[in-house]
Amino acid sequence: MVDGLDGPPATRCAALIGRTDRRGRLLWSLPKGHIEQGETAEQTAMREVAEETGIRGTVLASLGSIDYWFVTEGRRVHKTVHHYLLRFLGGELSDEDLEVTEVAWVPLSELPSRLAYADERKLAAIATRLIDDMHDGTNNGNSSAPTPGEK
Repeated sequence: MVDGLDGPPATRCAALIGRTDRRGRLLWSLPKGHIEQGETAEQTAMREVAEETGIRGTVLASLGSIDYWFVTEGRRVHKTVHHYLLRFLGGELSDEDLEVTEVAWVPLSELPSRLAYADERKLAAIATRLIDDMHDGTNNGNSSAPTPGEK
């Protein structure tokens, strides 16, 4: 979710969520969640951002997917997360979701140092390039970006 898309680069901010890990550290990441039955990945992205941050947006472009494994309750789980560039439409930033410790608008220039996960930092770089291209008029915002690792 990005606000300030039509303004100068210094005003562009992304909504991030902070979650406290098992060690008590606050880790900043992109909002994400499970696809509900009958939902598209794009609908899930918009719903999850609203649930986790309190703000609404609309999908502009795909940023790619991240696959990873984690262990919960003694079993390995494979997860694929589809990420999208969303334009801020409205709402108030809120951390009312029980899984979220904190939410914040973060300048795009700070994402590389703020995001806890390397794969999400790569997605943020893709999003920044897409936004720059849209602002320069070289991209209409409706095309898909390469997945992380692609050029």
